[in-house]
Amino acid sequence: MGKDVTSASYTREQRQQYREKVRADLDVFGRMLGESSFEFDRQLTGMEIELNLVDDDYGPRMANEDVLAAIEDPEYQTELARYNIEFNLPPQPLPGTAALDLEGHLRDSLNVAERRSREVGAHILMIGILPTVMPEHFEADWMSANTRYRALNDAVLAARGEDIELAIEGVSGERVDTYADSLAPESACTSVQLHLQVEPHHFAAHWNAAQILAGPQLAVGANSPYFFGRQLWHETRIELFTQAADTRSVELRNQGVRPRVFFGERWITSIFDLFEENVRYFPALLPEMTDEDPVAVLDAGGVPRLEELKLHNGTVYRWNRPIYDIVGGRPHLRVENRVLPAGPSIIDVMANSAFYYGALRMLASDDRPAWTRMSFSAAEENFFSGARDGIESRMFWPDRGDVPATELVLRHLLPLAHEGLRRWGVAPEVRDRYLSVIEGRCLNGQNGASWQIEAVRRFEERGLARPVALREMLRAYAAQMHENLPVHLWGLP
Repeated sequence: MGKDVTSASYTREQRQQYREKVRADLDVFGRMLGESSFEFDRQLTGMEIELNLVDDDYGPRMANEDVLAAIEDPEYQTELARYNIEFNLPPQPLPGTAALDLEGHLRDSLNVAERRSREVGAHILMIGILPTVMPEHFEADWMSANTRYRALNDAVLAARGEDIELAIEGVSGERVDTYADSLAPESACTSVQLHLQVEPHHFAAHWNAAQILAGPQLAVGANSPYFFGRQLWHETRIELFTQAADTRSVELRNQGVRPRVFFGERWITSIFDLFEENVRYFPALLPEMTDEDPVAVLDAGGVPRLEELKLHNGTVYRWNRPIYDIVGGRPHLRVENRVLPAGPSIIDVMANSAFYYGALRMLASDDRPAWTRMSFSAAEENFFSGARDGIESRMFWPDRGDVPATELVLRHLLPLAHEGLRRWGVAPEVRDRYLSVIEGRCLNGQNGASWQIEAVRRFEERGLARPVALREMLRAYAAQMHENLPVHLWGLP
């Protein structure tokens, strides 16, 4: 959800003071990277899953306060829109059979949450974009009651100085071309966020590796082909989020000003590079101040919170985001992978995470890293190819050239993921359970996006109008999601 704020508006003086404080935080952070002892006794992972709330007819159910009250579990929190909630898991180890325990916890928790949600007329759905969300759903009271969301909405619109333009053309020829007067379309984007604790001197290798892995992640994990009822990209969430959170006017885009939703533009040599880019390129959206003197805290032997730097970082939406935090009184660094959509099922979420963590470990530790043998722009092109074309995409890879994404995954990245998980100490039965799901998608060409597209096509061939076809597709989707079937085994209606 992000850090709460106390104000929805800020003065010019506050913005100037905030800029100075963020720069002071950055200087202290640079010192800490060379002087401080970062928490790394046991490398942990973390996961957040954003969820949609739907009614009995699979339209958005604007009732997250009622649902959260019914669930009564601190692992669940609000998200931007009233039809969204977020499920936050505590840090987890990877070795052994820990992933099976995590899968069991996820299933049990979501089953309880679904049962309690029904008591207030809602159901929980894991999907990258809820296809039945339409413009009219954002005309009433759609935003969650949180000052941060209101402040962020107002800041983005004020920075643009005009309504947000949405112009997305799909591979099918369908398109969305409209304007929004709020961040409401951003709320349609629901994701799974994967965290990995990293030592400072290994951060750059892990971030660079995560960047080159982002394209293949999207290719096999795409699950967002519809928005406002139109068939667009296989992972429309990528382009929708980019446009919906864009603080730039057309003129600033034409000048080459960087977007807030940012893949990046170069390989890095330190986590400092990313925070320094944030400070250099991106104006503050939420200039919330604390009274901490980070220099004094560090000089006294303490650990600065660096709240201004952290809050600013939270308003620059990198697909692989650097995280600074404090754990047990010691500083702590993480890579937050924000590439994947939610769903389709718990086992699919676990498979996506296993593929990511396993392949990342091997790519980051390679003696001749792949990112030293390909341009950054090639990684970015792979990323957008995966988002646009999903499991049908093609990608460039060093020593392999331009190949189908499924071939790249099957012949190169899946073996890496198996070996990476082995080195993590992950049990063989866990590796086989989850990575066989990725293999199955590649072999039969079915992931969440391709299943949704084919299901809707079949319903339309039977004479159903698109809105009805989408609701019937979601009905079949929800049934198989709750059975915890991997999506490559889902039957088509």
